[in-house]
Amino acid sequence: MKRLLLATLSASALMAAQPLAAKTLVYCSEGSPENFAPSVNTTGTSFDAGTQIYDTIVQFERGGTKVQPALAEKWEISPDGLTYTFHLRKNVKWQSNKSFKPTRDFNADDFIFMIERQWKESHPFFKVTSSNHSYFNDMAMPKLLKSVEKVDDYTVKITLNQPEAPFLADLAMQYASVQSKEYADAMLKAGTPEKLDQDPVGTGPFYLVQYQKDAIIRYKANPDYWAGKAKIDDLIFAITPDASVRRAKLQKGECHVMPYPNPADLEAMKKDANVQILEQPGLNIGYLAYNTTKKPFDDVRVRHAINKAINKKAIIDAVYLSSGIPAINPIPPSMWSYNETIKDDPYDPEAAKKELAEAGYPNGMEIDLWAMPVQRPYNPNAKRIAELMQADLAKVGVKAEIKTYEWGEYRKRMQAGEHQTGMLGWTGDNGDPDNFLHTLLGCDSAKTNGSNVAKFCYQPFEELVTKAKSITDQAEREKLYRQAQVIFKEQSPWFTIAHAIQLKPVRKEVKDFKLSPFGRHTFYGVDIAN
Repeated sequence: MKRLLLATLSASALMAAQPLAAKTLVYCSEGSPENFAPSVNTTGTSFDAGTQIYDTIVQFERGGTKVQPALAEKWEISPDGLTYTFHLRKNVKWQSNKSFKPTRDFNADDFIFMIERQWKESHPFFKVTSSNHSYFNDMAMPKLLKSVEKVDDYTVKITLNQPEAPFLADLAMQYASVQSKEYADAMLKAGTPEKLDQDPVGTGPFYLVQYQKDAIIRYKANPDYWAGKAKIDDLIFAITPDASVRRAKLQKGECHVMPYPNPADLEAMKKDANVQILEQPGLNIGYLAYNTTKKPFDDVRVRHAINKAINKKAIIDAVYLSSGIPAINPIPPSMWSYNETIKDDPYDPEAAKKELAEAGYPNGMEIDLWAMPVQRPYNPNAKRIAELMQADLAKVGVKAEIKTYEWGEYRKRMQAGEHQTGMLGWTGDNGDPDNFLHTLLGCDSAKTNGSNVAKFCYQPFEELVTKAKSITDQAEREKLYRQAQVIFKEQSPWFTIAHAIQLKPVRKEVKDFKLSPFGRHTFYGVDIAN
């Protein structure tokens, strides 16, 4: 009996000594992040890589657009809408790495560092990695912010120059991810300030273990995460640019979640018993931007003519298949204030020829047509779309030369305004129409390096979207945005292509993965069956 008891005890001890098998989730990412500097990035790929590591002051609820507490526990807004007082969470631990061991918890200095790094040109980190803080500038933050004051270690007061309806939601976006000021100061002193953005340290649910460009990103669950340790232990981004290869890896169980499936593969994927395809309307738009500052697209008649020359339905049938709907307005139909009364330009090559002749181009013209080098939900195959557009344009005497560049270079050149026409798209970041109408089409973002690649700065439109963001009454805002969409269609700075339906193939063993309305991929809260 004694021997049996000892044996039982030994077995129990052995079992106790054996850790439970670590839970590993593999995400087949479509590309490499540019860096881990939230303030200078504009692509979903980079945001996905950074959002695992960093936190924001407020955050969107998982799978929704509601703003909820994060690094700020609570906040007050003054009755005039100009002052926001944030009360910060205590006992939030910073991660560490080989170069840095924190000596303090997260506090007000870190929050202020995040803002001032993007706001003040004299700040030592303003130009580190890049001085192009696109989101901050496109949302006119430099003009909006009056002061940012540290009340005490855990209270920050922000005063605005005017009311800003989407301000809280803006602070939940990835550009506002909080980095450690202590780490920044240490790296500056060491003469390696760039390490802040290359070897990231955050307060988020995962910390970075390894990054190999175009190959892999490895994360581990942060045991000290303020909201509790993640359900998965290891998170791996297997960087897999080809959609067919991503699908093969998913089928084999080599990855558990994949973005941006080929529309042509969806039917076959739906038949796979090990895979479920999550689906919801996408908060996005794919478009062809006309550079309104360059001939011939400085003439609205030319823009309308090109709109009529391109067969939108044929593009959606051939490229998007069942994963997209025709875009009429610059915001998707699922977004509040969408103007359903607006009619699209019809496909009418004869009318297009007539308008071109009236604009002084009876014999057509030669233009460039820039095609994105990457796949996105809002544009699953830009090269194919460009070829279809090229064939349509040839029928009305317009010779279009297709151009493309590496993705970083492509966006840089487009933002600089080198193109005559170019394809791009947008997935909303905060659920507010301002994020499309002002960020993509406002005068603030029309300048060099801004997201308004049509360089569209039209005062009647500008007045509406600027006024709409400065009032809080949603019904009033809605009226203004509906008017702005009418002006957009009259002026046509874009050929609106499609709104993509968000489709996410996920293996059945993955539990509680939620689709983000913003197309982001966050893995905190996700579990996996071993």
